[in-house]
Amino acid sequence: MRFTRPRDLAAVALIGALLAHLLLRLTYDTLPPLPVLAGSTLFVIAVVEVVFAFSLRARIHRRGGARPVQPLTAARAVALAKASSVLGALMFGAWTGLLIFVIPVRDSFAAASNDLVAAIVGIVAAVALTAAALWLEHCCKTPRESSGNE
Repeated sequence: MRFTRPRDLAAVALIGALLAHLLLRLTYDTLPPLPVLAGSTLFVIAVVEVVFAFSLRARIHRRGGARPVQPLTAARAVALAKASSVLGALMFGAWTGLLIFVIPVRDSFAAASNDLVAAIVGIVAAVALTAAALWLEHCCKTPRESSGNE
């Protein structure tokens, strides 16, 4: 299994931005205003993943008498990290597509200025989730074995 590449996440974000922007161009006037904290759920997931990453890293490096990590637990953590990084990139693209759409129309639609704030909150939360997922994936690396020259 390969580590997540930034270009893959960039492609997902671009697709998300294009689809969100197209959807908004077609249906924005019929949508209700977004809650300001709509994207904050991603931030909560990011915090949980960071806590899990530090715990898992301590266990992988066996710091402080931590119990060893089962291989299936590490594999599940990597799968969670990969899925979360893709979700973060997709939502970053979607929130960016919303931001690009609402900036020019914020004077035309009453909800657009509220959606502008929601888009910024969503972008920050999506970046936090992507960073947390990449950190979790990094923490799942096994420590390099010594070369025996010590």
